[in-house]
Amino acid sequence: MIDVALFSQLGQQDILSTLRHFMAQGGPVLWWLGVVVMVCWVLVIERLLYLYSRFPAQRRAWIAAWQARTDHHSWHARAIRQGWLFQAQQDLGRYLGFIKALVAICPMLGLLGTVTGMISVFDVMASQGTSEPRLMASGISMATLPTMAGMVAALAGMFAHARLVKACQRREVALEQALRSQ
Repeated sequence: MIDVALFSQLGQQDILSTLRHFMAQGGPVLWWLGVVVMVCWVLVIERLLYLYSRFPAQRRAWIAAWQARTDHHSWHARAIRQGWLFQAQQDLGRYLGFIKALVAICPMLGLLGTVTGMISVFDVMASQGTSEPRLMASGISMATLPTMAGMVAALAGMFAHARLVKACQRREVALEQALRSQ
C-alpha cells in the first residue's frame, strides 16, 4: 500500500523544486513579480472574505436599524442613510485601487525581466561571441519567462479585479434600494 502522507510529501517536494527551477530560470525579477502576485491575491481573497462574511452582517444591521426608525423622511434620517451608504461604499471599495495598481505593475515587471534577460544575452555575446547559442539560452530564458509570467498574472488579476468591482457595485445598489424601500 502507498502511504498517502509520503506520497503527499513527495508531491510537495516536486512542486517546490519545479517552482524553484522556474524562478531560477526567470531571474531575480521573477521573484519580485512573485511577491507582487502574492500580495495581489492575498488582497483579492481578503475582499472575497469580506464580501461573503462580514458585509452581509453589516448590511443586515443597517437595514434593521433603518427599519427600526420611525422617521424615514426628515433631513436627519436621510443624512444617517447617506452616512451608512458612504460607509458601505468605502468598506466595499477598500483595497480595490491597490489591487488594480498591483495588476498594472505585473506586465511592467515582466518587461523589466525581458530587459535584464536581454542584457544578459548581450553580455554573453560580447564576451563569448555569437557562435555559442548554448551560452545565450539562459539569457533568452531569463528574457521570456518574466514577460509570460507578468502577462498571465496581469490577465488573471484583471479578471479578479473586474469581478470584485462588479460584486461591490451590486451590493452597493442593493443596500441603497433596501434602505430606500421604506
